[in-house]
Amino acid sequence: MLGLGAVGVVFGAKASDALARALTPLTSGSSGGSGILPGAGGFRFYTVTGEEPRRDADDYRLTVRGLVRSPHTYTLDSLRTLPHVSFKRDFQCVTGWRVPDVPWQGVRLAEILRRAGVTSSAKAVTFTSFDGAYTESLTLDQAMRPDVLIATAMYGKPITTAHGGPVRLYAAPMYGYKSIKWLGGIEVRDRVVPGYWEDRGYDVDAWVGRSNGRSDKPTG
Repeated sequence: MLGLGAVGVVFGAKASDALARALTPLTSGSSGGSGILPGAGGFRFYTVTGEEPRRDADDYRLTVRGLVRSPHTYTLDSLRTLPHVSFKRDFQCVTGWRVPDVPWQGVRLAEILRRAGVTSSAKAVTFTSFDGAYTESLTLDQAMRPDVLIATAMYGKPITTAHGGPVRLYAAPMYGYKSIKWLGGIEVRDRVVPGYWEDRGYDVDAWVGRSNGRSDKPTG
């Protein structure tokens, strides 16, 4: 896994993708599915705490609060009752590796915000991970895009703990650090609050293809 990550940084997405395909387990099949594992199939495993935080279906909660008229706490079951969408998009890491055409399923973040009723003073959305450390933010306009999901499944299966499940954010047009794993909280605010990696020098507006002002931006 560490070797593949280093290849992604030095040589970019093409070399990293080629090595990842070579190491993908035979059980994964052509569509990924249950064979997708941390460090194989193109994905890398990252955690800023050194641990995999876990929530099962019974104890998972997603809180929506802040500048909204109707704060709410969702269970995993209640999230599953909301209108879901499906689409395929790439997952692009700022360090260079990329997984193409990942099938994602989930609730549009815009749907969650619409139900909460954002107030006129709302300008941004902050996200917190139940790992207790990771945070991220989007402007309200970014959050309302149709390709930003509260993701509950990928490759047609529930998102695993290693991939940030049971629920993670997926911001399709942005680098992967915006797609916060182990999503536990959504807070609507009057300003953008830089997230975990932005505090360490990454770009707040993480559009894929845009320079991140760092030496580890993708080369491909």
